[in-house]
Amino acid sequence: MAKRALITGVTGQDGSYLAELLLDEGYEVSGMVRRSSTINFERIAHIQDRINLVAGDLLDEVSMINILKEIRPQEVYNLAAQSFVQTSWNQPVLTGETTALGVTRVLDAVRTVDPEIRFYQASSSEMFGKVQEVPQVETTPFYPRSPYGVAKVYGHWITVNYRESYDLHASSGILFNHESPRRGLEFVTRKVTHGVARIAAGIDQTLALGNLDAERDWGFAQDYVRAMWLMLQQDQPDDYVVATGETHSVKELVELSFAAADLDWEKHVVIDERFLRPAEVDLLIGDPAKAEKTLGWHRDVDFPKLVQMMVEADLALVKSQQA
Repeated sequence: MAKRALITGVTGQDGSYLAELLLDEGYEVSGMVRRSSTINFERIAHIQDRINLVAGDLLDEVSMINILKEIRPQEVYNLAAQSFVQTSWNQPVLTGETTALGVTRVLDAVRTVDPEIRFYQASSSEMFGKVQEVPQVETTPFYPRSPYGVAKVYGHWITVNYRESYDLHASSGILFNHESPRRGLEFVTRKVTHGVARIAAGIDQTLALGNLDAERDWGFAQDYVRAMWLMLQQDQPDDYVVATGETHSVKELVELSFAAADLDWEKHVVIDERFLRPAEVDLLIGDPAKAEKTLGWHRDVDFPKLVQMMVEADLALVKSQQA
């Protein structure tokens, strides 16, 4: 019998890569989507006929219970959230309802329907925020600097609480920034690579950005979803930092991206105060030693290769749109 898995947030970057991985591993994959007139299936279009799409919402626990009763998964991956940090200041309550309380609703549905289900929670390096130590490990104290980060801290600790209170196989992946050609245009990495492609095509002349000095630990999303899966294959649930152990500035991202298109970034980049955060997270760098040792996880794509991949994909995308 093939294993059955449910992915919330299946239409997102991570959900699409995880669905591919699980299909390759022989799973029957179900993906939860909200009923909406604007659902974008672009990231899963190539595998949509192999996925069972079910309607549900993190705001509605009854829908989660009904989904679990219907498909009876052995594994649940909770990737759905209001996941854009900048938006969380404008929509803090919605961010809390989905990114924080939404986790409780899924966990409680698991506890109610089948406590043998293995559960994965998508935690975030944004929980570290104003970092208390460098690099950050699983035991580093959290100090979130955005409503999104605060909500993720709640989601993380409620996962730990349900694991310890109800003996659930519930694990959290504290994932540092992970990017790909499937990243949304609102995220700085994709904003840069897509902006470079538009400038290279002669559509735009400038790219407006915020803090170029902010540093992040950036990896490739396809590498990171493999860590999610590995966590649920362990005998015991636990929490893991998933990161590269390297840090790069937004300025480095910009330099590599423009160079990949043979452009001089200084001729095109302008600083716009609208894109500066009210409370900035200056330096995030994770130590993946535990994931490497316990899970046997490793990354395959380094930062320059990731940037090159994203620029090439956006150059091709813009060219196709022009055609």
